[in-house]
Amino acid sequence: MRLVWKSLDKMRCFRKRSTIPFLGVLITCLLFFNLYMEDGYVLEAGKRQLRETSMHPSNSERYVHTFRDLTNFSGTINITYRYLAGNPLPQKKYLTIGLSSVKRKRGNYLTETIKSIFDQSSYEELKEIVVVVHLADFDLAWCENLVQDISRKFAHHIIAGRLLVIHAPEEYYPSLDGLKRNYNDPEDRVRFRSKQNVDYAFLLNFCTNLSDFYMMLEDDVRCSRNFLTSLKKVVTSREGSYWVMLEFSKLGYIGKLYQSRDLPRLAHFLLMFYQEMPCDWLLIHFRGLLAQKDVIRFKPSLFQHMGYYSSYKGAENKLKDDDFEEDFIDIPDNPPASLYTSINVFENYDATKAYSSVDEYFWGKPPSTGDFFVIVFHEPTKISKIKIVTGTDDRQNDILHHGALEVGEKLVGTKRGAQCSSYITLGEFKNGNIVVQDVDHKIAFDIQCVRMVVTGSQKEWLIIRTISLWTT
Repeated sequence: MRLVWKSLDKMRCFRKRSTIPFLGVLITCLLFFNLYMEDGYVLEAGKRQLRETSMHPSNSERYVHTFRDLTNFSGTINITYRYLAGNPLPQKKYLTIGLSSVKRKRGNYLTETIKSIFDQSSYEELKEIVVVVHLADFDLAWCENLVQDISRKFAHHIIAGRLLVIHAPEEYYPSLDGLKRNYNDPEDRVRFRSKQNVDYAFLLNFCTNLSDFYMMLEDDVRCSRNFLTSLKKVVTSREGSYWVMLEFSKLGYIGKLYQSRDLPRLAHFLLMFYQEMPCDWLLIHFRGLLAQKDVIRFKPSLFQHMGYYSSYKGAENKLKDDDFEEDFIDIPDNPPASLYTSINVFENYDATKAYSSVDEYFWGKPPSTGDFFVIVFHEPTKISKIKIVTGTDDRQNDILHHGALEVGEKLVGTKRGAQCSSYITLGEFKNGNIVVQDVDHKIAFDIQCVRMVVTGSQKEWLIIRTISLWTT
């Protein structure tokens, strides 16, 4: 282990000439000692960081107390926040929505964003969320004026504990002068994005114990109707699977969902590398370091960027998410289940991907008569609607040309996996698709299995794009 630290010390000498390789090694070592090293090594690492900090005059004394907190990645950072409006309630909510906002040279969309969050939520949904706004500008007069406007417009939400406005004092920030200019960014842009990383870190730190889940939004977005209901269905569908970040928009820091237990580590991570790169890049590194290799993104998107001017210099920013749908999205329930198939699977396009709530699919080699694809629920379930789509836009012939949809009861074990002992046919596939409404009115029993059966061999491969089930 000492050899690792010695090699790291040597690499520090080459930082100016090789920033990116240095960062890669440092991030890897950070994860290693965070997850696997004993407390002694963690404290030694913290002391090294403090010694290195003292060698660089560009970092002020304000940085030291922040680094002391980094020796404990599972705990919150010791910051005394100013409460500008509202107070946290004692009981935890389901979801915290975090917004960080600074003064813009052109436009201000924060109150529109807050309004969209509340207007697009039902009364029952509002009971399960808390919105935390971090006014992160050092101009305290601006903060006071804006909080007065927020208090006038959203007084009842503040009183109900659904809206908090906070401010982290400037004294807790590391130095924002003399920062490393990675990627040849202008000095003012490096300062802007570095401060933004700290803004988000302090916001995450504050929100750690407020709810079970945390949603990161920007301060210039609008929401789809009943977005919380849609989000909860997606989270439920991921039960039993490992994930770090679920994405409900493909843009920037918008619509990124975390489990609150990961917020302390994410806050520390952003602080540790605040001057290295933009926040959205750091989020990708964090996800990968915690062993979520692939992006897990839900479609359609639940959030849309609505601002026209960036918070950086008021530059134009007309980015839009073309997967966004504002009206209510009827997301399927897809109860917990195991999936089995007799169709030869191509590479890693396995059966579970057809049942997923994210944009992925099952892909199998040409099926033969009698082949099946079966969903076995963990518990018998009442189903109201079934919709199955095969093929994709770019592979329109990889559909199920001849097939039937069946539902069954009375689970039994077989050599090919769990199956039901008896089935009833609900219908035939037409042009590769099938939709069956009012299933619970047509079937008297609680359903244990949903099965697709191939009724005619085909030469084409088979893509099952989505399997969507709605419960009563």
